[in-house]
Amino acid sequence: MTDSPARVLSDDELDVLELTLGGALPPSALVAALRPDPADDAPDGDVPAGTLPAGTLPADTLLTDAENTPLARLTARPGEGPAVEPLKPLAAAIGPQWDAAVRRPAREVRAGLGDGPGAALGLLITEVPTREESDAAVALASGGGTGTPSGSVLLLVPVARRSPGPGVVGAPGLVRAAQGLAGTLAERTGARVATVVVPWSGRGDASLDDVAAAYGAARVERLAAHRSPATAERVAALPGVRDEAVRVLYPPASAAELTRAASGAHRRGAVVFFTGLSGSGKSTVARALAAELEDDGLGTTLLDGDEVRQHLSKGLGFDRASRETNVERIGYVAALVARHGGIAVAAPIAPFAAGRARVRAMAEEAGAHFVLVHVSTPLEVCEARDRKGFYARARAGEIAEFTGISSPYEEPGDADLVVDTTDVPVPEAVEQVRRHLLAVLETPR
Repeated sequence: MTDSPARVLSDDELDVLELTLGGALPPSALVAALRPDPADDAPDGDVPAGTLPAGTLPADTLLTDAENTPLARLTARPGEGPAVEPLKPLAAAIGPQWDAAVRRPAREVRAGLGDGPGAALGLLITEVPTREESDAAVALASGGGTGTPSGSVLLLVPVARRSPGPGVVGAPGLVRAAQGLAGTLAERTGARVATVVVPWSGRGDASLDDVAAAYGAARVERLAAHRSPATAERVAALPGVRDEAVRVLYPPASAAELTRAASGAHRRGAVVFFTGLSGSGKSTVARALAAELEDDGLGTTLLDGDEVRQHLSKGLGFDRASRETNVERIGYVAALVARHGGIAVAAPIAPFAAGRARVRAMAEEAGAHFVLVHVSTPLEVCEARDRKGFYARARAGEIAEFTGISSPYEEPGDADLVVDTTDVPVPEAVEQVRRHLLAVLETPR
């Protein structure tokens, strides 16, 4: 495994890998998603040894996530069809879209469906359903268009790992809306209704209808296609409802001042900075927190330590000076985000007190709140988890200056929150940090 060159997958490519491993897409679709991009053909001297730039794909490739966890091995030899061998489970986050009850492999969903007339109607939930679409779903499940009621209905919710644009209902909200619709359909039609999350980024040379069929849908309908032009117009007009109300209630000069104040209003930004040993759970909590904050309507940027290493700090080593430079770069970007009212969530190891102090100073100079979260999971627990195999390699002397083994970790004495994921489940840890942050955001300037 270690002899294979590695390909670090983007969020979109992870979606395709998940679909492939679950049986919704063939391995050839994964190969298509990883197809070389002409823009990536230029050689890059900063790519670490054994790691492939995006523009290359040899016969035997180790596929990893941004944390360098080996997820699968892809083999694509001439004259043979490509094959994917799973190695380690894909990392999951927190939120309804990650609930194992709804995020099931396609082969498992398909196996649980019965055959026969009217079976397996697939309704694609790509937007939050209106009342009109809810009624349309009832009609479709009751046999509208076919005359035969559906025995089973799959509410297929395509969600991507990457966050949607501002103002768009994200994956958690879309799943909750679909689950509400599932209850309505079951009550009004008597059909078996299941909500199913489909990891979908649009990559992989396959259509969403094809993927829905792979989950077992014999007939596929996009529910948003049943939205009438009149309803679509009213939905599109929703953002302007407040402005229209202001124009009705106030004379022009007053209305202009209220509109100007609303357009320029933003709360003070914040930097939420996680620190802890490798394997402590800080990245998992940070990712889940960022997703929760996005779902709360707060503009949030996640700066994960391993992902930053792939881009912002590409080429840096792991000596003390390089680590301090990496943390300082993260702090600088986080402060820029917070300066403009955003929330930056960062999760490097950040082992040294001096580096963390510089990040705090940059955030405060930007006029932002700063929340330091120490994920204090003990070394022995982190080492026992060792999902990436780094601790074993460090103990064997294969990795020099590894934090906690051959390089020190200076525990913070100024943390705003201390969380030990040995005893605190990730959802509870996320909620602790979220509650603290929301209270901090209400603090006046």
